[in-house]
Parts: sequence; C-alpha cells; structure tokens
Amino acid sequence: MRTSRLLVARSGMTLAAVAALPLAVAAPAAAVSGISVSTTGTTVSVVTGACTLVNGSWGTASLLAGGQANFSQGRQVALSGTTVSQSAAWSDVNPGTYTVVVMCSNGSTAGSQSVIVSTPAPPATPTATASPTVTASASPSRGVMGGLGGAARDAGPVTMAVGGALVGTGVIGAAWFLRRRSKPHRL
Repeated sequence: MRTSRLLVARSGMTLAAVAALPLAVAAPAAAVSGISVSTTGTTVSVVTGACTLVNGSWGTASLLAGGQANFSQGRQVALSGTTVSQSAAWSDVNPGTYTVVVMCSNGSTAGSQSVIVSTPAPPATPTATASPTVTASASPSRGVMGGLGGAARDAGPVTMAVGGALVGTGVIGAAWFLRRRSKPHRL
C-alpha cells in the first residue's frame, strides 16, 4: 500500500513539473533587452537586431531627455541596417541623462536603456583637447520600482492567466495531498 501511494505522489509531481516546464523556459526570453547603447564624444548610438523590415522601414529610435516620458517627445532617428543589425545615432548631444528607446516598425519595442553624457574635463595643456566623458548604464530611468511586483512593468492578461493557473494548480495539489494523508483509502 505504501509503495502505491508514493508512486501516485511521484506521478502527480512529475505531471505538474512537465506542465510548468514550457512556462519556465519561455519566461526569461521576454525579459532580455534587445538594444546596445554606446557613446563616443557627443555622439550617442544604438544597435539592435530585434527589428524586422516592414514596408521599407526597420523602425525608429528616440533619444529622450530627463523630463520626456513619451517616445514621440524625443529626438527621433530612423533605423538603418540589415536583417542582422540595425542602428541609429545622434550627434551633438548636450551633457545630461537620456533614455534611448527603440520602436520597431511592427509596433513592438526592442528595448530601452539609460545613458549619461557628462561635461568635458578642462584641457591639461593649451594644445590638448578633451572629449566629453560618457558612461552607459542599464539602470531604470525612473529608479527602482519597489513594492509588490515592482520588477514587472507589464502584467498583461497572459501573465495573469499563467500565474493564476499555477496558483490554482498548487492549491488543488495541496488539498489533494492533505486529503490523501487524512484518509489514505480514498483517492
């Protein structure tokens, strides 16, 4: 009797693990940002490989200043490139903190990343010229979003349905397990 109960419990856990495997494998792929931002002097450039050619356009990249929150408010540049890599660049960027956002022509966002352009250091000698120091950062532009679910920006209907299904499966499994322990002769 003891062996059959262990076999049933192991089968149930195996089925639950197999059902959850595709969800666990697919989830990390959505969190990866598909852009790379770099700076040289007063030029900020972005490279991505996430966009596809639709109606002769790869998409648009936007450089948003600190107070700008909307994609259309920034300095926009059309992406150019190939099926492997698309890029855009902005020249003569003033010192400050900016957010680079890439919107593909199919309406999806390839990613966003913050970049800081700082003022140039004073020249060491009259003949030497200094270029601005620029650092790229992958930090969120609005700071850390703490609290319940602060790491997730978009909890869409699919995410909510999958989460609800996993919680429901856990509750049903726990109830079944507790019932089996209290009355071993029942299923």
